[in-house]
Amino acid sequence: MVRELRVSNLKDCLSSGLLRRIPPSKKKAEDSINAARRWLGDAEKDLRAGTFNSSILSSYLAMFHSARAILFFDGFREKSHFCIARYLQDRYVKKNLLESKWVELLDHYRELRHEDQYSISFFTTEEEAENALGTAREFVGRMGRLLETIKVKK
Repeated sequence: MVRELRVSNLKDCLSSGLLRRIPPSKKKAEDSINAARRWLGDAEKDLRAGTFNSSILSSYLAMFHSARAILFFDGFREKSHFCIARYLQDRYVKKNLLESKWVELLDHYRELRHEDQYSISFFTTEEEAENALGTAREFVGRMGRLLETIKVKK
């Protein structure tokens, strides 16, 4: 977390090594989207079981993996959850291929996930877990559509 506080944009993420170039991979992108779908299933199960904190975590991980699919396709690997949002902002929002609300939602749920994992007093309600799951479903769908759009363009 300390390294993340010193980075504020994509350039910082790249220069600090928090985002690294790798060979572009359609396979890793597809595998990451599939992982996102599995996390959505886990979030649904957690919600039904009444484990709302776990549902929030699983919802965030669905969002994380679907966003990471974009990086894999483009030939990047993250070492920071924070930098995934910076990448999407710089490479897709600025080019009007993605609406900024998705980056804002990813950041919001990343922060919530951090609080959930590291706070001893974090508590979430059923309604919050339901909202997170709904958002995650929409987010995964939007990343899937973005992936299809960029596949066509390349």
